[in-house]
Amino acid sequence: MKNYSYPLDLEWTHQEMGSVISMWNAVESAYEGGINRDEFLRKYRAFKEVVPSKGEEKRLGNEFERISDYSLYRVVQASKIEAKTINMEKHRK
Repeated sequence: MKNYSYPLDLEWTHQEMGSVISMWNAVESAYEGGINRDEFLRKYRAFKEVVPSKGEEKRLGNEFERISDYSLYRVVQASKIEAKTINMEKHRK
């Protein structure tokens, strides 16, 4: 198990932080065995309610990738492929 802090904004409400943390957990799941595509997309939509800006999404995603080595961008791209499960294990660096 990796030990790092998720990129969060302390100005977010508890519920908003929960949505963002859930998104980071979903990205981790995609890399650590797979996640149901529909489940991932639900969590991504909730994340986008908190972080609607593409620039902020990119900044947070880059920060998360730097600390975890897991790419939000790559998982989002994989979710666009017709598949039931997103499994990023084969795409790891």
